[in-house]
Amino acid sequence: MLRKKFATQVNSEILSAVRTLAKTEGRQLQTLVDEAFDDLIEKRKNAKPRPHVMSAYLASLETNDALYAKLAE
Repeated sequence: MLRKKFATQVNSEILSAVRTLAKTEGRQLQTLVDEAFDDLIEKRKNAKPRPHVMSAYLASLETNDALYAKLAE
């Protein structure tokens, strides 16, 4: 796989925690960074509304169904 270098900054506590995690798991830091990027991309591709947002939406539909139908006309 072709790799590309890039530079960025990260919170020192997060970096320390990730380095510790890599060491504990016997993995390279790069492997965890790749995994984190993959997880982020997958999460954003399959983004779903938060449960409380959906609850509010569904409650609004129940309460205002007739109004929404009139507005749609």
